[in-house]
Amino acid sequence: MNYSYPLSDDTWGREEIEAILNVILSKNFTMGKTVKEFENIFADWIGSKYAIMVNSGSSANLLAIAALVYSGRLERGDEIIVPAVSWSTTYFPLHQYGLRLKFVDIDKETLNIDPTVVENAITKDTKAIFAVNLLGNPCDYNKLQKICKDHNLLLLEDNCEALGAVYNGKYTGTFGLIGTFSMFYSHHICTMEGGVAVTDDEELYHYMLAIRAHGWSRDLPENSRIYKKSKSSFYERFNFIVPGYNLRPLEMEAAIGIQQMKKIDRIISQRRLNAEYFLSRIGKMPLFRTQKETGKSSWFGFPIILSENASLKREELIKILENGGVETRPIVAGNFVRNPVMKYINHTIHGNLPSADYIHFNGLFVGNHSKDIKDKIDLLFSLLHSFAITHR
Repeated sequence: MNYSYPLSDDTWGREEIEAILNVILSKNFTMGKTVKEFENIFADWIGSKYAIMVNSGSSANLLAIAALVYSGRLERGDEIIVPAVSWSTTYFPLHQYGLRLKFVDIDKETLNIDPTVVENAITKDTKAIFAVNLLGNPCDYNKLQKICKDHNLLLLEDNCEALGAVYNGKYTGTFGLIGTFSMFYSHHICTMEGGVAVTDDEELYHYMLAIRAHGWSRDLPENSRIYKKSKSSFYERFNFIVPGYNLRPLEMEAAIGIQQMKKIDRIISQRRLNAEYFLSRIGKMPLFRTQKETGKSSWFGFPIILSENASLKREELIKILENGGVETRPIVAGNFVRNPVMKYINHTIHGNLPSADYIHFNGLFVGNHSKDIKDKIDLLFSLLHSFAITHR
């Protein structure tokens, strides 16, 4: 369907196309010096010591969890607290490394993990909290960091939807031991496919360098904290030290990323301006509510949640919006424990999940763009207004 208001927009210009062509002409396609250049730019911008580019945000999560297990920070059987609302590949790497997921409810206003529920869910087996900055909105890191300190827990961040979000003057993705990012087409910046993991921990950085490329020692520095290289470069080119993957990005993805990082501040700024306009409109419509901002969201999208007193079904609203040219999505994956895949995953659920259930059945989100979309937001609210009039 050709939407008047699609979920995302194109952030590319001539610069990205030329960057791709330059890589093609160089005939150096797989991970090399361009990837390293992008990593340095990204780490400097986000405020982390180390950045590791991979082929997707999902792979960034897999890489992070693998590094934590092989470094001994986590062990199979450990309990990891996760929010009930996130994307699938927040959860799958935890399962794939033998960790036990404990799902907790979200805060009904912010849509992020509820710190009060988290504290009540902690047991002697709990070893980490995997926080998710949902749809660009920062979690309450004052509370989460205190909980982690009080209970000696690791704090991890899935920041795949929240590039550029700020909490207490610091970019999200840098509060945890490792933070992960996505650069898929619909995200804040786009490198076709692509992801990044960031950390200030040198040992974890070295593990991720090895795991990203087959588990070999080739990419480690001479003074690596996890392995002492031999003097034979011939041997070290194909010397495998941990079970790894091929998560390497392409040089053209990094080349695109370098150009996208030149635009990132403008992109985030425009998304916030679009959000201001959206909030000014939805605040006048009691039939709907949206996400309460914590810190400074980078507004991945705009959630629309039916109020408790609404006399309508979400399916009716979706039909009106889609027929009117507005593309819609569930709020990420709704309450994830309602997915059939859960029968394969070692997990527990702490209490009931009323807030996650509510958005599962009564929420959706529409897109935010890198350009001024007042006209699209006006279209959205003309449809919402018509809907509200017929459902008073």
